[in-house]
Amino acid sequence: MEFEQLKLDPRILAAIKQTGFHQATRIQQEAIPIVLSGKDLMASAQTGTGKTAAFVLPALQHLLRPSKIRGQGPRVLILTPTRELATQVNENIRQFSRGLKMTSGSIVGGVAYGPQLRMLRGRLDLLVATPGRLMDHMEQGKVDFSRLEMLVLDEADRMLDMGFIDAVKEIASAMPSKRQTLLFSATLEGAVLKIANRLLKTPESVSLAANHERHKSIEQCMHHVDSKAHKQKVLEHLLSNGESSKSLIFTATKRGADQLSKILRDKGHKSGALHGDMSQNKRRQTVENLRKGRLNTLVATDVAARGLDIKDISHVINFDLPMVAEDYIHRIGRTGRAGATGQAISLVGSADWKKLSQIEKLTSRKIKRETIDGLEPTSSEPKNPNGRKPNQKPRRRFGKSTKPSTARKPGHWRKAESKGKRSKVSRVKKAA
Repeated sequence: MEFEQLKLDPRILAAIKQTGFHQATRIQQEAIPIVLSGKDLMASAQTGTGKTAAFVLPALQHLLRPSKIRGQGPRVLILTPTRELATQVNENIRQFSRGLKMTSGSIVGGVAYGPQLRMLRGRLDLLVATPGRLMDHMEQGKVDFSRLEMLVLDEADRMLDMGFIDAVKEIASAMPSKRQTLLFSATLEGAVLKIANRLLKTPESVSLAANHERHKSIEQCMHHVDSKAHKQKVLEHLLSNGESSKSLIFTATKRGADQLSKILRDKGHKSGALHGDMSQNKRRQTVENLRKGRLNTLVATDVAARGLDIKDISHVINFDLPMVAEDYIHRIGRTGRAGATGQAISLVGSADWKKLSQIEKLTSRKIKRETIDGLEPTSSEPKNPNGRKPNQKPRRRFGKSTKPSTARKPGHWRKAESKGKRSKVSRVKKAA
């Protein structure tokens, strides 16, 4: 479908053409008409499907109508889980609003408060924010939501995973009840569905392909490794065989990202690390170096890679498997984008078989096993990766719940946006 068929303003269509896009993706085709109709929307869409444009384009169309309320505050608020994603969304807003007299900005952690306060004192049309830093400004009474007409929750599942559920509720409660609310998530179930039912009013629903149908353009495989040293040798072979042009490697920790990046540089690879302990400017520079080819390998943690939008990544390599199976889907979605093909390779050690089993259950597919001549593993794959004998039921512990408590005490909701640490803060007084 051509973008012209979506009945967008000619100035927006001209900006879309300047970015090089011509055909609307499936999520854009289905979501944009619903948003333009003024209805609430909850949509499931993976990274790389064009979901950002699915809410930015109709938001810009909405803003072409003058506000009925005087004031300086934003008319559209877009909440994202991380500063990297906020930066990417804000950049897309700038691209699509060329030729429009729109003002936009971002409120994220890790940068100085001064420029953000000055921005909030001026007139805003669109504001992109992470929950933690936005709550800081709200506590000080620096945010005016009197003109707010649209709230967008981008990657809502990740925001809830990071502990922002109470913050999202607080922010939403400070806004006018008569607003349009849009929620985008990889899945529409569990806690995401609960928050959607609470914040959205009779929403329309758009659900793309199921987990096992996604990423058809990505070839997935795994290598069984015996040790960390064996894992590093397999990785070195994968990066040196000439097949990968740009690789994104995931590690479990920030320290692991730094160490692995240094090892790869010592072996002659143009490698850099990306994680939450780096300054915003350093991270931006690292991503730009990868985008422009100064680096060909990026070693990153999950949180730091959120919002990373580089279309020509050929390989995603899971040096460490993710703790949560859903993160595997987020990770491999960084390759095989915009019609290209990609490869997703996982390095599976002795402690990873249960994680691999959970990933295969989630994706409804068995990941192909591969070996490299001369680097074959000496150990074999366990017959029961979950650690139980056939037909053996899991043991029950009486007198104490085996499930971790999900309750949070007031004032303990926030996690640092990139470091993953929770800190105590006073609760926000609800805005009148």
